[in-house]
Amino acid sequence: MARKLGVGVIGCGNISAAYLRLAPLFRGIEMRACADIDMKAAEARAGEFDVRAQTVDDLLAASDIDIVVNLTIPAVHYEVSKKVLDAGKHVYSEKPFVLSVKEGLDLKKRAEKKGLRIGSAPDTFLGGAHQLVRSLIDAGKLGRITSGTCFVMSHGMEHWHPNPDFFFQPGAGPVLDIGPYYVTNLIQLIGPVRRVAAFVATPAKQRTISSKPRAGEKIPVNTPTTIHGMLEFENGAVVTLATSWDVWAHGHAPMELYGEAGTVFVPDPNFFGGTVGYTKAGKAVKALPKWDHPFAVENEKHSQGMMANYRTAGLADMALGIMDGHPHRCSMELALHAVDVMTGLLRSGETGRFVAMQTTCERPAALGVREAKALLAKR
Repeated sequence: MARKLGVGVIGCGNISAAYLRLAPLFRGIEMRACADIDMKAAEARAGEFDVRAQTVDDLLAASDIDIVVNLTIPAVHYEVSKKVLDAGKHVYSEKPFVLSVKEGLDLKKRAEKKGLRIGSAPDTFLGGAHQLVRSLIDAGKLGRITSGTCFVMSHGMEHWHPNPDFFFQPGAGPVLDIGPYYVTNLIQLIGPVRRVAAFVATPAKQRTISSKPRAGEKIPVNTPTTIHGMLEFENGAVVTLATSWDVWAHGHAPMELYGEAGTVFVPDPNFFGGTVGYTKAGKAVKALPKWDHPFAVENEKHSQGMMANYRTAGLADMALGIMDGHPHRCSMELALHAVDVMTGLLRSGETGRFVAMQTTCERPAALGVREAKALLAKR
């Protein structure tokens, strides 16, 4: 029988369904239990996906749980992950991993002391579209990346999320909630960041929920909702990153990277798939044909149409890394450096100064076609 690590989920909100639904696609993991401070939420999710519902303490004590997936709200990510590590279990966190470098370094120390692993979303950079861009860069098709732009802008979460309150509190906002997809992808494509600068704004001090069941209710805004930043990378590249929940519509591409030998148009890092545009110097932009990467295959129907969704790929990669003794791609070092960048942007906006990074990391290993297939239960 193939080896598997038992996985338990803490936090049974919206995102837990995606983890529980998609986990069977992958080798090395088996979802076995879920927990929540609201036992009714745990029982409902457990019934939906045929796992057992437990209290948080019981899940942490369970002998058949090797990895705990922390899907709580960002404000308690650190405390929950600390409990998981102290219980002697590996932890894989939703983004953002923690809300400060200090918290991340403390978790690192605890994990190293017990020989445990820490991993963190996002894992969308492992998608076929983003790994295609990675292959172009690694093959030298763009030359050295010198600059780029990223835009992730909308009019906020209160229009679709049933309980959007936490999105507008410290620890969230667009740069910490959506920014991880963009910043993590930039790091895996270009490398670590040296320093950042930003302007921030909070145009509306309260928001009106328009989603059910709380439509019409007003919620306070206590964190910036527009952040325009600049990232200077260790290789000298300079990238603009604009994140906002104060924009009704815009015409910017999600991500463009400019190299000495060409330009690449990167699809939305919030998703695994999409069309990659590429041009050599002086040539017309062309959409690259999709390659046979398994995480580029459209496997789910969404409101936008069929899309590729392979969430939990990062969790499976970590599980196999634990069992086989190799590094995992959605690593603590990568996640902490992304947090360093994002909190640095907010700090720069508050102080009006450049902020140097406190951390660095290696680019995670590329996930080519063969490596991606090796993660799947059915190949």
